[in-house]
Amino acid sequence: MNSLFVYSKLYQYVLSILLLLPLAVISQYTDVINSNRPGLSVSAYAVGKNVVQAELGVFYEQRDHTLLNTQSDIWASDISLRYGLLFERLEINFEGTFQDQDITYTNFNLLAKRRDFSRNRLGLKYLIYDPFKNPEANKPNLYSWRANNKFQFKNLIPAVSLYGGANFVLGDNPFYVGEPTLSYRGMIATQSRITPRFVLITNTAYDRISSDDPELSYLISLSHAFRNPKWSVFVEHQGIQSDRYADLLIRGGIAHLLKENLQLDFNMGASLKNTPSRIFIGLGGSYRMDFHQDSLIAIEDQEADQNGGAINKDAMKKDKKKKNKGNGAEDIDLGPSKKQLKKLKKAEKKKKRESSEIDF
Repeated sequence: MNSLFVYSKLYQYVLSILLLLPLAVISQYTDVINSNRPGLSVSAYAVGKNVVQAELGVFYEQRDHTLLNTQSDIWASDISLRYGLLFERLEINFEGTFQDQDITYTNFNLLAKRRDFSRNRLGLKYLIYDPFKNPEANKPNLYSWRANNKFQFKNLIPAVSLYGGANFVLGDNPFYVGEPTLSYRGMIATQSRITPRFVLITNTAYDRISSDDPELSYLISLSHAFRNPKWSVFVEHQGIQSDRYADLLIRGGIAHLLKENLQLDFNMGASLKNTPSRIFIGLGGSYRMDFHQDSLIAIEDQEADQNGGAINKDAMKKDKKKKNKGNGAEDIDLGPSKKQLKKLKKAEKKKKRESSEIDF
C-alpha cells in the first residue's frame, strides 16, 4: 500500500507538470514524413488526409525480476499503420507488438516460453486544437533573428488531440491471462514547439478500461533537431501504474531522414526499478505513401494576396540555379535565416514606400 501511495503521489506530481507545461508543433500535413518513432509517444498531429504510413521496428530486451528470481530474453517486432481519414485532423491507426519471451526460473532451473501479441489495438485520433492554425499569429519577426529562435511562453500553448480505441486479446494470450477479448483505451496527446529545434510531446492514457486491471500511464518526450535537420535525437520518460504491472522507464535514441518519405531510427532504454529490471535496444524505420492533395479554394472565397500576390515576369522561366530540391527536412520550421530576414525587411520597406505614394 505504501508503494502504491508513493506512486500515486508521483503520478499527481507528473500530471501537474503536464498541466503546467502543455505543448504544440508542425502543421497537419508536411512535405516530408512525420513519424512517431523511435519513441513510444504519439504526436498530437495526424499524418494528413489520404496519407498511408507504416512505422516498423525490432527490439531485444533483457528482463530480470529479483523477487521472482526470473531472467528473460525477449525478441519482438512492432508495427504502427497510420492513415489520414476523411479530413486533415483525423487519423486511424493500428498498433501491434508481437513478442517472443524465454523465461528462466533460476531457483528451479526451469525454462518457459511465451509468444503472442503484447500489444494489439486499433484507434482514432482527432486534433481538437492547433495553435498554428492562424498563420498571421505566427509570422516571423523581421527585425530580430534571436526573437525567432529563443524560447517564448506562447510556445507552451499546446496542440491537443483526443484518442479513443480498443485493445484486442485473441485466443489464449499468455501475456493477458483471463482478460476479456475487448477492452478500451482513451488518451490525451499534446505537442508544443519550445523553440524551432526543440519539440515536447506528452501522452496521458487510461488503458484496458473494461478489464479487471485497468492501466494509467503517462509519457513525456523531448526531441531536438540538429543544425542539419535530417538528424534528430530524443529522450523520453514513461510511467505505468496498474494492479497487474507498474514501472518507470527512460529511453533515448536518434533518427535520420534518409528520403522525404523514409526515416531510419535507433533507440535504447532501461527501467528505473528492479521488479523487474529492464534493458532494451531497438532499431526500425518509417515509410510513407503520399496520396495527399491540397484542397482547392474558390477565387471568390480567397482573401487578398492569398494566391501569393502579383506574378513575376520571369515566373515561367526555368531557374537553372535551383538544382537542389531542398535538404529533405522542410517540415522542421527553423525560422528565417539572418540573410533572409534582411531581404524580408527590405521588401517590407519598399512596399511601405509604394503604398505611401499619392497617385494623381
